[in-house]
Amino acid sequence: MQWRQFDIYRKVPKDLTQPTYTGAFISILCCVFILFLFLSELTGFIATDIVNELYVDDPDKDSGGKIDVSLNISLPNLHCDLVGLDIQDEMGRHEVGHIDNSMKIPLNQGYGCRFEGEFTINKVPGNFHVSTHSATAQPQNPDMTHTIHKLSFGEKLQVQKVQGAFNALGGADRLSSNPLASHDYILKIVPTVYEDLSGRQRFSYQYTVANKEYVAYSHTGRIIPAIWFRYDLSPITVKYTERRQPFYRFITTICAIVGGTFTVAGIIDSCIFTASEAWKKIQIGKMS
Repeated sequence: MQWRQFDIYRKVPKDLTQPTYTGAFISILCCVFILFLFLSELTGFIATDIVNELYVDDPDKDSGGKIDVSLNISLPNLHCDLVGLDIQDEMGRHEVGHIDNSMKIPLNQGYGCRFEGEFTINKVPGNFHVSTHSATAQPQNPDMTHTIHKLSFGEKLQVQKVQGAFNALGGADRLSSNPLASHDYILKIVPTVYEDLSGRQRFSYQYTVANKEYVAYSHTGRIIPAIWFRYDLSPITVKYTERRQPFYRFITTICAIVGGTFTVAGIIDSCIFTASEAWKKIQIGKMS
């Protein structure tokens, strides 16, 4: 028994084959086409796709029911001694003049203030607000015109293909508003999970915002404006997952490209060669 009997790729002797210029041209085009498709598939295999899905759950169960908040806001017409951050929520938290992990930077030769702070909030509806409530003496005409540079929740995500509202209030300018007006920013916070190819998860939060401006009076009739950030959490979680095409699918596609291209090119070459030979026979018949 000879193993050569199992060869399904039988070889044709070279002296029984006939090269043609048409065949050479089609072969070159075939190789160029295969190279183009191969590079396209290779680029798609190397690149990662981001798939998003929605589900109802608390993704970051290890956070202890807390959300990290980063706030950066400028009040160009309010002295730093008057600026304070207050936090309260439905779990009974009520903190006036929060100072941990915060910094006040004087602006406009001391007449204004830039407040930068990082703090945590509970995963329940509540609010935090910038006001003069914690000041030892209330000013007569506090000016709450402001610019919000940053307001973000959770981890910072810097992923090019994920275009979310992670800093929806960044760049908000209220410098031309009524100086004595209060500002309400009503936030709907959406938990967001990003999972990379290694399975590592990062937890962040997107949010939508609506705002209104009004003049508020205290029970004594005085105007005490503030900048309110009232928030509530959405039960829906958005998850972004990095995925890459499986290697076996890449190999299957490459085999299909090579085999299909060679087969189609062979059919085209055979048709052209047959038509050419038939035309030659017709011409010889006419001459005879």
